[in-house]
Amino acid sequence: MAGFVCIMLCSNVIGAPKVFTFAGMSFGAGILFFPVSYLFGDILTEVYGYAMARRVVWAGFVAMIFASLTSWLVLQLPPSPGWHDQAAFETVFGATWRIVLGSLTAFVFGEFCNSYVLAKLKIQSKGKYLWFRFVASTIVGEGVDTLIFYPMAFFALWPNELLTKVMLSSYLFKVVWEIAVTPFTYLFVNWLKRVEQVDHFDYNTDFNPFRVKV
Repeated sequence: MAGFVCIMLCSNVIGAPKVFTFAGMSFGAGILFFPVSYLFGDILTEVYGYAMARRVVWAGFVAMIFASLTSWLVLQLPPSPGWHDQAAFETVFGATWRIVLGSLTAFVFGEFCNSYVLAKLKIQSKGKYLWFRFVASTIVGEGVDTLIFYPMAFFALWPNELLTKVMLSSYLFKVVWEIAVTPFTYLFVNWLKRVEQVDHFDYNTDFNPFRVKV
């Protein structure tokens, strides 16, 4: 949970406002961190079940609200006469409320879609085809997240062409990244199940995303 929350804060508060270009494609810098949060969600759902993943998602939600309020408060503080970086500070953190609103909305929908698909596929496949379940849930979850987050956070702030390019390139990167790390995910999930002696199946789980009890 602590690692998950840390990744959320880094990807949205630090990484999201920056756009960089690599191999002729534009990306939001948050993409360096954000896919890890979906990997966390996959592992939590696979090993401990949907209910535990749901609790962690809400922990990240609360942490992002706190970070947003903190950013807003710091921006409102009157700058000292000898400190001349207020404009730069506002450039970096001025859009934080849109980023956080878009991130919170997108993440809640995307992560719950990801966990729901993974949990249901695990039941249908009787625990087999882990690689397929991880990739399929990521395609759905990251797709929902991308379609919600970027327009809410950056529409009218970025040119439409740039916004579209970043959305497409980011989505493709996230899916490819998930596929690339699947062998390592296999090893970690199998190790965790063996150590924890847990391999939860969500046969009787209440999938209501607004419950917080496990």
